[in-house]
Amino acid sequence: MNRENKRKQYEKGYYKTHGCQDSFTCKVCGRLVVSAGAGSDHRNHCPNCLSSLHLDNEPGDREADCGGIMDAIGVWVRKNGEWAVIHRCRRCGQLSSNRVAADDNPMKLMSIAMKPLTAPPFPLERIEEMTVLMGGDGKMQ
Repeated sequence: MNRENKRKQYEKGYYKTHGCQDSFTCKVCGRLVVSAGAGSDHRNHCPNCLSSLHLDNEPGDREADCGGIMDAIGVWVRKNGEWAVIHRCRRCGQLSSNRVAADDNPMKLMSIAMKPLTAPPFPLERIEEMTVLMGGDGKMQ
């Protein structure tokens, strides 16, 4: 890459309009992450552990001063049915959403999606009691 093109790479908004073919080593699991296989020109998290780095304030702007590790803490489904990963920065706590890549670890995605169901905010033993309080008969059928 010549000097002028390299300089353009660091201009504000460059990554919004240009794909990134750079490889990187994940700061969490240590695996080499390449852009091939993502199904997008914008690879922004590790397909193995789903971790990312806090680089952007707005998608693609590369203006965040934090640089903290972004942990995958949840998933959600967009209107069009596409899944997205919710990341939280370890350093500053900021939340962000990133679309799921084609080569993301399906077991990791499912384990994150199932976490709220396996650890509800109430004791499971009280489901029958709570159902009765809500007007049901409380019997499991």
